[in-house]
Amino acid sequence: MNEQARTIDRLDVAPRYTEGDAIRLNNMFRGTDPAEMMETVIRDNIAGDMAVVSSFGTESAVLLHMIASVDPSVPVLFLDTGKHFAETLEYRDVLTKRLGLTNLIIITPDGEQLQAKDETGLRWSYDPDGCCEIRKVKPLEKALTAYDASITGRKGFQSSTRNGLPRFEVDGDRLKINPLANWTKERLDTYFEKYDLPRHPLEAEGYPSIGCAPCTNKVAPGEDPRSGRWKGWDKTECGIHSDVTPLPGKDDDNGANDPIF
Repeated sequence: MNEQARTIDRLDVAPRYTEGDAIRLNNMFRGTDPAEMMETVIRDNIAGDMAVVSSFGTESAVLLHMIASVDPSVPVLFLDTGKHFAETLEYRDVLTKRLGLTNLIIITPDGEQLQAKDETGLRWSYDPDGCCEIRKVKPLEKALTAYDASITGRKGFQSSTRNGLPRFEVDGDRLKINPLANWTKERLDTYFEKYDLPRHPLEAEGYPSIGCAPCTNKVAPGEDPRSGRWKGWDKTECGIHSDVTPLPGKDDDNGANDPIF
């Protein structure tokens, strides 16, 4: 069968995953330790071909450590937007080596798109949504066509738009897995200490959430951890993720009963 025929056949089959699948998985793993959950998901191939989408930000080490402890060859997708802090790129390399990740895939924006729509490299300053679309959304969308599921490091406590985040959700016909959805900052810190994981160098300087350098500001104590992202704009997400719509079957204990030792 040629490639065109396979593509046509694909349009006629049922979606890979539906909201019903996400609800079933949320119920199946309710209250389960995220590390144990991911070991089962990976070992039993529950979500098909998967990739971790990582920004190598301040909390990324926890999820990457969990995944690497099960299978360090799971693909890790990193969007190199061309606008990252130098510290983020250095941290990416340090963490990759430290955790023994063997399948880091660096995704870059399309050169022709950049030339046509952001020739000066300043689109972030007047159209941050358009900048994210070119440098993040479209490149990742293209890369994820090869996978049945993506794994993210989102947590519900990070912002009001992520409150109620389920562990499993659907993104189109693809499954999106958020193992740390109900973890608190305290539990993340405990995990860092337990496994002596390196911290992002900018965290100590007041950056609890780190994206591209032009659109990331320091956050004052007590502020929403993501309030430094796109400061001054009516924007809370880059477009890769949308605001959360809680699903039935999500964990509701805020991680209080998740063992990590």
